[in-house]
Amino acid sequence: MIVSLILGMLAQAAEPPVPGWNCDNPTVQQEMNWCAGQDTAAADAALNLQWKITAAEMKARDALFAASSSPQYDKRKGYFQSLLEAQRAWLRYRDAHCRVDGYSARGGSMEPMLVSFCVTNLTRKRTEELKALSQNEQ
Repeated sequence: MIVSLILGMLAQAAEPPVPGWNCDNPTVQQEMNWCAGQDTAAADAALNLQWKITAAEMKARDALFAASSSPQYDKRKGYFQSLLEAQRAWLRYRDAHCRVDGYSARGGSMEPMLVSFCVTNLTRKRTEELKALSQNEQ
């Protein structure tokens, strides 16, 4: 609920650079690119909110594990460090993958929109993955 409210406020806060642009029915490529970028920004904001929730949960799990008798036998990275490593790798993957995805229109006016579509799609999927991790009971 809070996430939806914040995303709604973000969407309203961004004024189009050209009066009359409408993301409900974009008609020119620049308008489509800008609208795709707005979707990417909203997906990124949702990812960042979910990251905070999931990171806090992983830190809490680390604390519970440290309080158990197992730490002396298990020297692997903890929940949070593993999550952070995975997130950094995922960001590199997403950006490189989507750059390649945009190359189908390399150098053309449509390339930024294709990259934005890809980034938005992968970011939404990653947000759901982070949500599932935080809700996975131990």
